[in-house]
Amino acid sequence: MAGILFIISAPSGSGKSTLVNEVRRLVPGLDFSISYTTRKPRGSEEDGREYHFTTREEFERMIAAGEFLEWAEVFGNYYGTALSALDLASAHGTDLLLDIDVQGALQVMQTMPDAVSIFILPPSPEVLERRLRNRSQAEGVANESVIETRLAEARTELQKIDDYKYALVNDILDQAASEMRSIVLVARGDATPAEGDLAAQCVTGARSPRLESALHSFGVTIRNV
Repeated sequence: MAGILFIISAPSGSGKSTLVNEVRRLVPGLDFSISYTTRKPRGSEEDGREYHFTTREEFERMIAAGEFLEWAEVFGNYYGTALSALDLASAHGTDLLLDIDVQGALQVMQTMPDAVSIFILPPSPEVLERRLRNRSQAEGVANESVIETRLAEARTELQKIDDYKYALVNDILDQAASEMRSIVLVARGDATPAEGDLAAQCVTGARSPRLESALHSFGVTIRNV
């Protein structure tokens, strides 16, 4: 693939999709890889827009045929990125955004070490719980056990944050979008000095005050860098 591969991961409910859509509006030449999943569509989701919704049998056939760049089972459903997404981005001459969970991201980092990895996290567990609850209500589903499971999973995923080059706290959309935009421009070699400084503040190892505050709020203990 000629373009740059950006790996985007976040706990469920972190506002990742909204942020990615905003960055794509701000930055031209970013293709978005639509993942495959065996879970059912939520709310207004449409096949081929948010996900390619498929059956468990078809997904397992694709696994056996070697059609995935990465795949994982999350909350009892399969999620995966088709290898064809890389070919499509290459044909378009664009960079590619992969919206994938931590399990899948670690797979891709091993096979494609030049990929630019970005972890998006909410500012606190209280904010994450509110977002999850609001989403459940909007979908007409109020399942407390699911919310608790996803909060617990978020803490587990945050333990892997040091495997990512960058980390963004998605508390204010405009600010987070500016930070991600700067990261993309730095990777492309097109950033101004100010944009370079903004991206540097988002390097995971830099441990910005916003990142430290968010991690502390989740009670996450991570290795020293």
